[in-house]
Amino acid sequence: MLRLDPGDQIASVCEMKAGSDALVPPRLQPGDRIAVVAPSSRLPRARFLAGLAWLRDRYRVEIATNVFARKGYLAGDDATRLESLSSSMRDPNVRAIIAGRGGYGATRIVSQLPWAEWARRPSWLVGFSDITAFHIEAQNLGIASLHAPNVTGLAVGCPMDRLRLMRALEGGSLPAWTSLVPLRKGDAEGCLVGGNLSLVFTQVASGRLTDCDGAIVMLEDVTEKPYQIDRMLDALCQRGLFRRAEAIVFGEFTQCPPGPDGVTVDDVIAEFSEKVTCPVYRGAPFGHGGRNEAMVLGVRARVIADALHFGSIS
Repeated sequence: MLRLDPGDQIASVCEMKAGSDALVPPRLQPGDRIAVVAPSSRLPRARFLAGLAWLRDRYRVEIATNVFARKGYLAGDDATRLESLSSSMRDPNVRAIIAGRGGYGATRIVSQLPWAEWARRPSWLVGFSDITAFHIEAQNLGIASLHAPNVTGLAVGCPMDRLRLMRALEGGSLPAWTSLVPLRKGDAEGCLVGGNLSLVFTQVASGRLTDCDGAIVMLEDVTEKPYQIDRMLDALCQRGLFRRAEAIVFGEFTQCPPGPDGVTVDDVIAEFSEKVTCPVYRGAPFGHGGRNEAMVLGVRARVIADALHFGSIS
């Protein structure tokens, strides 16, 4: 596994071919310093503090000053959220940056963050949902990041999900996801990219994500109607995003009930699987539902016999 040193050449993850992974930030050890940030929606206090308590049992936690700030649906105005996250990205002593919550707001500041400085000495970027915008930027720089529960999710998540997050940060191997549901069978190998479907769609529209060539694309979403999911997947197909993808793996689609027409998300994804030529699987345990198991984006993985096997990050 490659590690990033100052001055290393940065390349797009999706351009890396077989046998090559993203550059991986240094593994954490107990007692390391982590930053908890609020780059998106405002945080629910009780759930945030409960999740924070779990992190403080193992790491030295620095909390962004805006975690309880409010400006409408955001955790403070754009300038406040930008400065808070930028400070953590520039701090050489911060080993991981963990989002307090997703929601909305990351795309408003993502282009202004100090990505070039961070890439010279990267820390782990951790979170999901709206944090997909930051994962995409890390992928564009060829640096691994961690799709995992946000701090508020740690308060209510499964204990095994918290353990898996810790193992990923500290360089442990991640067990395979077995019993995936094949919609278009086939084995595949590629780097993991993606996250929340709505954010993938948004970042393609903004030009910050242009292709998923050679990748295993991971997708999940929440509170989207089936026709809205259909619209996003169809638009991404027409854009050619999946044309040279190695596989597409769907996680949970939570609170996405059918409308009066009776069309379900399962129906939408089944029809979508007929529009692409790569293997398509459902049933991966990540997203906004009961399970949200950590996965390292940017490292290579393999789909073999209806199971997703993760590469070592040690």
